[in-house]
Amino acid sequence: MNKTCEVCGNEYDKAFEVSMAGKRHVFDSFECAIQSLAPRCAHCGCRVIGHGTEAGGRTFCCAHCAHSAGVHEVADRAEHAQH
Repeated sequence: MNKTCEVCGNEYDKAFEVSMAGKRHVFDSFECAIQSLAPRCAHCGCRVIGHGTEAGGRTFCCAHCAHSAGVHEVADRAEHAQH
């Protein structure tokens, strides 16, 4: 049975469903799922598809972006390697 992707509108026999925050979503690819559901970095705007970091209610893709936005309590491996 074909389902329609909510992002691109493609009807696809291998579409899949994702349940998030009590809502059901249908996508034809992980790319569309990411575009729809992944948060954006509060500093650079990229989609956060890894763990990222959260501080002060904001999500960042990395410690560098958090630092650039004034959040200095976070660190990642790149930050440790510089010291």
